[in-house]
Amino acid sequence: MTLQETFEKAVAESKQLTTRPDNDTLLRLYSLYKQATDGDAPADGPTNPFDFVGKAKYSAWSKLKGITADGAKQQYIDLAESLKGK
Repeated sequence: MTLQETFEKAVAESKQLTTRPDNDTLLRLYSLYKQATDGDAPADGPTNPFDFVGKAKYSAWSKLKGITADGAKQQYIDLAESLKGK
């Protein structure tokens, strides 16, 4: 299986977890997915001061700046695999 196929499988399986991960883990999954699929976060984040969820997501994603798409995919796969056992 290629890295892309393994990543797509991990994404699908992460949506089928029996236990919902905590918010920090969900943010990590989100940010790794965005880094893997869209690259670095844009320079400007959400402008709405009351968009707390959007700001948290942007912050998590922007911390991954510089990580390659393949690196983010592998980290996502590793995290998703670790959640399957919980």
